[in-house]
Amino acid sequence: MTIDAHPELPEFDYLRPATLMEASQFLAQHSGEARPLLGGTDIFVRMRDGLWHDKYLVDVKHLDGSDALVFDPQEGLTLGAAVNMNRVIASAEVQQHYQLLAEACRSVASYQLRTRATVVGNICNASPAGDTIGACLALKGVLTVHGLGGFRQVPLATFFLGPGKTILEAGDIVTAIHFPRPPHGATGTYLKLGRNKLSDLSIVGVTVYGYPDASAASGYRFCIALASVAPVPLLVPSAAEHLASKPTTPKTFKQAAHLAQEACSPIDDVRGGARYRKAMVRNLTEKALGITWERLGQV
Repeated sequence: MTIDAHPELPEFDYLRPATLMEASQFLAQHSGEARPLLGGTDIFVRMRDGLWHDKYLVDVKHLDGSDALVFDPQEGLTLGAAVNMNRVIASAEVQQHYQLLAEACRSVASYQLRTRATVVGNICNASPAGDTIGACLALKGVLTVHGLGGFRQVPLATFFLGPGKTILEAGDIVTAIHFPRPPHGATGTYLKLGRNKLSDLSIVGVTVYGYPDASAASGYRFCIALASVAPVPLLVPSAAEHLASKPTTPKTFKQAAHLAQEACSPIDDVRGGARYRKAMVRNLTEKALGITWERLGQV
């Protein structure tokens, strides 16, 4: 077998439509051979490696506010599809109100790559290992999608169907993601286990998000999201319910971590075994709950 140590990008046509409708129509007409282009950090690698064979890349970075980062004290945060991760990290509003999202973005590869990589692109790639997806799920993100019928809103929790698969139809373009204003005192953390500290997909990713809530028996609500341990990024409602109903103690955290371990269904691959991943879900969830609890005490 011959291995090409220096693969090249295949030939493709680059299009820059003037409107979203023009872009949606072209994508629908060329379904299966055209793809929206944002940062390109995943597209170009997969085309270079022969995994994707698109004939057309449709640049949508410049369309209808895709480059906007807007925070409203009442409505929350909206990130246009073309907003790169370094802009998210540098935003004072994100740092103050959506610290978890900034932390997740900071975990992605290198500074250079983050000048191209976008949160929406990370979501649309639909990798179970997406580093920012757990934070976006915990923060109750809602996607704005433009298709042949115009705009519609799609809760992120309903977006993923499987590895690389989403509910998007031919002609659909995600133009933004919106996050509601977080509850008062909310905080969280993202812990990522990889083979090295930088530029590696997660073997396991655990997101924990928490906030005070007087209506919960424990006085707090927590959300746990897992990456790289199921066909899609995974929320763990059983652990959230347990944490809301029991006193906030190390024992409760340990029990919730066990529920997270039971909820996941990892596979064996070149980056780690299923048994190892399940064990690390338990360990990292317990650790992330402890870190989040410490941060809640500092709010």
